[in-house]
Amino acid sequence: MEPANTRNHSSKRKYDDAISPPQPPPALTSNGTVADNNVDLSLLEAIEKSQNAVEALDLRTLKKLVLAFERRLKENIEARLKYSNQPDRFADSELDLHEELQKLKILAGAPELYPDLVALNVVPSIVDLLNHDNTDIAIDVVQLLQDLTDEDVLDDNDEPAKVLVDALIENSVLELLVQNLHRLNDSDPDDSAAVYATLATIENLIEVKPAVAELVCEKTKLMKWLLGKIKVREFDGNKQYASEILAILLQSSTANQKRLGQMNGVDVVLQAVAMYKSRDPKSSDEEEMLENLFDCLCCLLMPLENKERFVKAEGVELMIIIMKQKKLAYGSAIRALDFAMTKYPPACERFVDVLGLKTAFAAFMVLDFLALTLWVKYGVHGTEIQVVCFVVQIPVNKKNKKERYQEELEERIVSLISSLFGGILRGSRRERLLSKFVENECEKIDRLMELYMRYSDRVKAESERLNEVELDDLEMDEDEKYNRKLEAGLYTLQLIAVILGHIWCSEHPQMRGRIELLLKQNKLSKNHLKDILQEYHDNIGDLDGPEEKERAQTKIQKFISALE
Repeated sequence: MEPANTRNHSSKRKYDDAISPPQPPPALTSNGTVADNNVDLSLLEAIEKSQNAVEALDLRTLKKLVLAFERRLKENIEARLKYSNQPDRFADSELDLHEELQKLKILAGAPELYPDLVALNVVPSIVDLLNHDNTDIAIDVVQLLQDLTDEDVLDDNDEPAKVLVDALIENSVLELLVQNLHRLNDSDPDDSAAVYATLATIENLIEVKPAVAELVCEKTKLMKWLLGKIKVREFDGNKQYASEILAILLQSSTANQKRLGQMNGVDVVLQAVAMYKSRDPKSSDEEEMLENLFDCLCCLLMPLENKERFVKAEGVELMIIIMKQKKLAYGSAIRALDFAMTKYPPACERFVDVLGLKTAFAAFMVLDFLALTLWVKYGVHGTEIQVVCFVVQIPVNKKNKKERYQEELEERIVSLISSLFGGILRGSRRERLLSKFVENECEKIDRLMELYMRYSDRVKAESERLNEVELDDLEMDEDEKYNRKLEAGLYTLQLIAVILGHIWCSEHPQMRGRIELLLKQNKLSKNHLKDILQEYHDNIGDLDGPEEKERAQTKIQKFISALE
């Protein structure tokens, strides 16, 4: 281990190489001489175990560990002050300090002792070592913190975990962890492992205390570091983990979503996604990273101001290109467009202007996939080549079952079309949207009614099941029943009904006639459609304020009245 402030990575000594494990003593005969090869191996094993036995983890052991650590820390500080220009003179004290930090990892086996660890006031000393001039010592601390806060370790130890995490945060662990990130070189294997451990520690802290997600963004430059990491073209494990941490920070925090938007985050995430507009990830890890990036993008598209940034950065055009390329990110691009266009007319208008309707309705009409992979032998040497025949063009993510993937695409496309109708209320764009349902003898209304019947049957089956549950004397309130029906597909059914309501209110005779014909063929009337719309009307929430609720209910009531 090199104790100098600036490390020579090529000659850095590994701790495992520096510290050899103790060897078991030789087996002895009854007269004290060394035994020959015909020893009792079970006895030898018992002796070895007794030599390596670990002292029981209790408060007494904890105090001994802490005392030893503080002694070595004091020695290292004194040696560095006394021999500041002679690294060789404090090298041994640094190695001793490293060994004590390694020993502290044993505390991960007894998280119930964390409150005692905090009470011994050793946390400030441990955290402060993240600032140590020798980065190797800082890396030791990062690894220790990762072990102490590991999810598996803290399972069923919520209160002790909170005590430790609170103490760490009070002693600026977030600021120091992120500061240390900036001096780590990702091209060095040890530093790269430390980057991963740092991100893992931050994730662990968020797991114990969710408020850390906003706190770390308020107090540090972690978001800036993460954006810099996902901008790198080359893929590695830390880039994947950075995308995952970014998604975690964004998923439940409007403040973080807005903060990242102000940091040009929408454009950076779009650039990262654009690397896959015409190619697929090369591994499952890279595929997971791409999913994380789209999760980040969708979270970013929650605040209104980020939707505007998305449109200005030509995000709509990029998503359409990805859809046209029909690569693995196809479904994710539809999801992002759905988020962008929900309650944001400018995105809907841009979508129509850049000829997105053709791409969207192509997906709407063909939401299925079949790929045949053929290995064909040809040529003199019988070389094998892979031929992939796509019967239709929508790729299925291997991680998802085909059926569920198809349902997710259906739900997203339906939501997207509903958003288009909600965002484009008049003019030539509205006419272009409606004309899609007239072309080819109203084939898209046929498709819409096909989905309507399928989701209607699913919701009906769930309603019947819930009624049977009530007969078994299992109480279930109306809200719970409604949520169960939403999970069964009620929300998608409601959106389909809203789309049909828009079409009906256009007063186009051919489209109205088609809807009535298809309802009649399925032994239904307009009353069935009205009932779906009425239930939707009655359950519109006021999350966006009472005025928005009233506006939404007025629109649905208009559809219901038109169907009279």
